[in-house]
Amino acid sequence: METLFPPLSVEIRRQVDSIPALVDQVLPIPKRFRSGLSRDVAELSRLLTSGRGERNDSYLNEAPLLSAYLRYFLPWNVYRLARLFPSLPLPLAAGDALTDLGSGPLTLPIALWISRPDLRQLPLEFRCLDRSGPALEAGKKIFTALTSSNTAANTSCPWTIKTIRASLGEPVRFSKAKLLTAVNLFNELFWKLPGVSALASFTEKQARILSPLTLESGSILALEPGVPRCGEFISLLRASLSAKGRLPLSPCPHTGPCPLPGIPAASRSEKADTKWCHFAFTTTDAPAALHRLSEAAGIPKERAVLSFLLAGPVNAALAPASEPAPQDSLPVRVISDPFPLTGEGKRNGPAALHGRYGCSVRGLVLVSGKRDGVETLESGTQVTLTATTPEKRDGKSGALVLGLSSSLSLASPGFIDII
Repeated sequence: METLFPPLSVEIRRQVDSIPALVDQVLPIPKRFRSGLSRDVAELSRLLTSGRGERNDSYLNEAPLLSAYLRYFLPWNVYRLARLFPSLPLPLAAGDALTDLGSGPLTLPIALWISRPDLRQLPLEFRCLDRSGPALEAGKKIFTALTSSNTAANTSCPWTIKTIRASLGEPVRFSKAKLLTAVNLFNELFWKLPGVSALASFTEKQARILSPLTLESGSILALEPGVPRCGEFISLLRASLSAKGRLPLSPCPHTGPCPLPGIPAASRSEKADTKWCHFAFTTTDAPAALHRLSEAAGIPKERAVLSFLLAGPVNAALAPASEPAPQDSLPVRVISDPFPLTGEGKRNGPAALHGRYGCSVRGLVLVSGKRDGVETLESGTQVTLTATTPEKRDGKSGALVLGLSSSLSLASPGFIDII
């Protein structure tokens, strides 16, 4: 069964596992400072979450915080991207240029090299922008060491890496990109904005920046932490880019309005039932050394959670997964974890009725079925379900209820059909 986040292959896992040791090899920590690493990781985590108001814009220029980022956040982000990239449609060709905004220590090029061996032999140009010069330089050293250790003798990596110290929105002088990327960038900019209106204005401004930096035949990838505010941003960005002719390629199974905007119905009341587009997967195949550091820092990570959007070329023809489906056949992207349905809370056997929320062109969907069947549909799986007449709606969420049959067949990479 294939999803947006297939398990790492043996080779990709070996490469991901090598990152913590590679960072130590390229940028070693003096022994007298290593004992404080877990404390620095915990502090940086605090500054990136509950302590955002205390963090300055140049935090990656501070040696202890940069060291913590390289040893904790860089490997975790590489791992998350390595789980996602194999399933994304990235039609890159020799000579294409990629622009990575907020590149930090070159997280995206590192993850792309590791997880897409089909691209390693292509001459590609990466323009990596960040306001932290030390982070860019550290990333370039790590990338060089990684590719040198994985390139055959007497050959060199055909990727060209150009680092540019700049902030988002500053004038840039390079050609438009075939792929424009921004990973964990925007949440640092929009988090303090009050309310939906301010976030919508901010997002529209970002869309006006991103689209002109990208070829009309190119794509835009934005990825953020999988929390409600970020899901809200991704939904707004989807709408803004769609209005410019850049329709969603992934994860959306359709090009209609987003049914998971992340905005509570009751005027953003904290008690409102908020549903936002995000995906989660277990981290059992993440590097053991990374898990040990996470435990030592007091922030164990059993699951990775993210929200993302891959927007395609301007006025592109709809991808097969986005084409209008027959009325009785509905592509659905599974979003949530499984949960027992009303009245089924005390039943926990394999035949107990469970559900998962999903996204479709007809809005929010509640996929219902036996527990053992529903649990096989990991977050990010796409299924095709049969709509019935008359339709059934969930009393709590208003979602269209679609039943899950027991027969599964393997579809194209990243997708599962339910027959």
